[in-house]
Amino acid sequence: MALGAAVGRIGATLVAMLHTRLELAAVEVQEEARRLSGYLAWTLMAVLLGAGAVLFAALFVVLLFWDSYRLAAVGAMAVLLALAGFVILNRVQASFAAKPALFEATRKELRNDLDFITGAGHASE
Repeated sequence: MALGAAVGRIGATLVAMLHTRLELAAVEVQEEARRLSGYLAWTLMAVLLGAGAVLFAALFVVLLFWDSYRLAAVGAMAVLLALAGFVILNRVQASFAAKPALFEATRKELRNDLDFITGAGHASE
């Protein structure tokens, strides 16, 4: 009877450990989804600013042969939008490159669990 109770406790412990690890994995999936939605929003903003820069650049060429001071305003807007799009896109790329690996904390905890289980098995020999 004592052996059955011990096996039951070990089984319950393993199920509890698995439950905890699955909860951790779920939290990591939620964090990754939030991070990806942020990347999408900033990338969309960069695309819109880039499209605005192209529009103003085309308008600049059209107005190039028109009167005098309109050119400076249109050119400045085109340069401003292009620079803003470039800066945002670079920030998104840097942020994406610096993000942690998916399920890093979960894999670390599972590695620790495996080390504990295999270490406990070696200690009893």
